[in-house]
Amino acid sequence: MISRSLVKRLVNRIDYKKAIILFGPRQVGKSTIAIELAKQITNDFLIFNGDSPQTSALWDINNVNQLIQSFGKNKLIILDEAQMIENIGLICKIIIDKKLDIQLVITGSSSLNIANKTQEPLTGRKWEYMLYPISCQELMEYQNIPTFLETLPNYLVTGMYPEVVTNSKDAIEIINNITNSYLYKDILALTGIKKPQLLEKILKALSWQVGGEVSLNELSSHVGADIKTVDHYIYLLEQAFVVYRLGTLSRNGRNEINTKKKIFFYDNGIRNALIGDFRPINLRNDIGALWENFIIVERKKLLAYNGFYGNIYFWRNKLNAEIDYIEEIDGKFYAYEFKWNPDKKVKFPQAFIDDYQPAETKVINKDNFWQWLSHYPY
Repeated sequence: MISRSLVKRLVNRIDYKKAIILFGPRQVGKSTIAIELAKQITNDFLIFNGDSPQTSALWDINNVNQLIQSFGKNKLIILDEAQMIENIGLICKIIIDKKLDIQLVITGSSSLNIANKTQEPLTGRKWEYMLYPISCQELMEYQNIPTFLETLPNYLVTGMYPEVVTNSKDAIEIINNITNSYLYKDILALTGIKKPQLLEKILKALSWQVGGEVSLNELSSHVGADIKTVDHYIYLLEQAFVVYRLGTLSRNGRNEINTKKKIFFYDNGIRNALIGDFRPINLRNDIGALWENFIIVERKKLLAYNGFYGNIYFWRNKLNAEIDYIEEIDGKFYAYEFKWNPDKKVKFPQAFIDDYQPAETKVINKDNFWQWLSHYPY
């Protein structure tokens, strides 16, 4: 079994006072990690599934006392897919405020639904964490580094969802199933999107532009919808953990681009399923985009699992000098370029060096990336 980096942090958060909320897409292992957490803490735990009508009936705001009675002597309660439960924030608040010495562990596949329902009721009563697909660091520890590097081309194409990683011979079928069931069923249900055809158009357009600067004007023209609608749909896709936006670093407004954003997918396999292209990397002309998406999301996992509190950006000025990725923490900047080919020559723009005086500039390629993703540097 692949050990998940987040488990140790979650164990240290058990206090029988605040709820632990675990976000993440479906099929990334939230239920598994919640059960593993429970087993490390106690033999007395109970699991509810929010998808079940019986659970929905029991977890009712007018029925909290009966719900608490159903816990029996169990000290750790898991509610899986909690976004399906109405008034989940208020229900959890009531349970926590009764000071029953019970640990609530809540998982959710939609930040929009869970965050909105728990934000105010659970202020000061929760710890929030994000679980991603398998990370490079987790896989290197499980497989060993040489094996991981040998299988890297597969992960660039089919992604890092747990079942994809552990069942490589069926990887394409699995990631297609995840994409079809999750994107076109769950997201529509969870977000209330009323135009599924528009959602599909936007997703495919973003798939072709991955790693590039996205213009809402151009995108709205391409899909035939107004800018506000397109922007709202992208926001919903972010809340459902399909894509995320990377903003620009701009402290010199006259010379730098400050309005554009890049959009990346949380998983390469989802992106490739959307465009219907699972060719091996030696037959593709989009290896640069695949590499940048893969590396940035893997870095995102590493930082998130280690409590990074800084900011991340890309940078470009009006002369089109650019840097792929920047981390800012404690007033220092760390700048990185991503190149699949180790022989590719890169020069960091002098304008950026002069303005930001970065603590580090480094090119991340297929020969050295594993070191960059193996340890938390801050």
